[in-house]
Amino acid sequence: MTHAASLTTGLVLTGGGARAAYQVGVLDALMQIRRESSHAGPANPFPVIAGTSAGAINAAALAGDADDIDGAIAKLVAIWQGFHADQVYRSDSLGVLRTGARWLTMMSIGWIIARWWQQKPRSLLDNAPLAGLLERMARLDRVPALIRDGHLRALAVSASSYTSGEHLTFYTAAGEVPDWVRSQRRAVRDHIGLPHLLASSAIPFVFPAQVVPVDGQPEWLGDGSMRQAAPISPAIHLGAERVLVIGAGRMHEPPGRRHVGQGYPSMAQIAGHALSNIFLDALAVDVERLQRINRTLALLDPATRARSSLRPIEVLLIAPSQRLDDIAARHLDALPLSVRALLAGVGVSGQGQQASGAALASYLLFEGAYTRELMALGRADTLSRRDEVQGFFGWSAPGQGDAPVRHAAARPADQREAAGA
Repeated sequence: MTHAASLTTGLVLTGGGARAAYQVGVLDALMQIRRESSHAGPANPFPVIAGTSAGAINAAALAGDADDIDGAIAKLVAIWQGFHADQVYRSDSLGVLRTGARWLTMMSIGWIIARWWQQKPRSLLDNAPLAGLLERMARLDRVPALIRDGHLRALAVSASSYTSGEHLTFYTAAGEVPDWVRSQRRAVRDHIGLPHLLASSAIPFVFPAQVVPVDGQPEWLGDGSMRQAAPISPAIHLGAERVLVIGAGRMHEPPGRRHVGQGYPSMAQIAGHALSNIFLDALAVDVERLQRINRTLALLDPATRARSSLRPIEVLLIAPSQRLDDIAARHLDALPLSVRALLAGVGVSGQGQQASGAALASYLLFEGAYTRELMALGRADTLSRRDEVQGFFGWSAPGQGDAPVRHAAARPADQREAAGA
């Protein structure tokens, strides 16, 4: 039986704008569990790192400091707990008027005034400040050397091309990686830089698309969560033998139906629903597919299973145990006044249980009061599953024997097929 600590672990960080603060809380708790456990694994427990949208930003920050993963996570904690919206997008009145108000005007009476505006607005918000933040967060220039020195095996970030309609995964990795191409999605080996992160995190309509060269030709790219049919796939293709996935909502939220308002839905409610579909649903489908494959393989006798090209893939999913929309509803007043006024125009209003449009706001609430609560939730959710985390990584409490892996390891080529990759 393969020792759990010897398996190559992939880390998958999903999208979700400000919701990605939850990921940082989870990572912080994981490092606490590791410090309090006996382990003989590598200094970096996540040699394969894949991220999308805001998850790509966190992934790049980890990869750029893969030789000091505890320090990398501590830096992420410091940034996310002290967040302000103006670090991500212009929140001053003039900045909001130049983008948001202009964009909403174009949406409503643009057919009248378009001929007089030489430059049409491209997004609801101007995320120019994000570039400066990313330069401080993600030391991407270090990634090739870290891969060469064995601190990291691969980094991947995903984006969606408005130009070609394809979903693209950009990656840098040790050694040769077999190309993977599926219907409307493919991988591109590249040196990942700031443009890739800005493109991957360009929430549709909210932030502007970015130009990135693809095979020598410029393409306009947007958020990587769009058209992402298999979020876990890149980590498997890049050599992960088991995968830790940190999600941004829904899968572990309290059960039961929830009604928000009785009247006709506002633009904010519709936009929030659409963003949740983009950011959250593909992960649930991908995880459910892997679970079905694992259950099916468990029903086969050993001889039949040995002849199959499929192998079980162990996936540990950590996702919020509370509805992040509800948490966001408690913090709407933390948004800058100009942004609140803009969002009020599409239906974001109220506070707490009386709030409307909180789902949309939950992706844009880059404010410390909100991000700190999400980080605290991530820590609590992870620490409550300490035994499961230790078993997954092969860590053990001091004085105990090493924990065995729960599923047989899969050969990378077989994992790609099993993951729907």
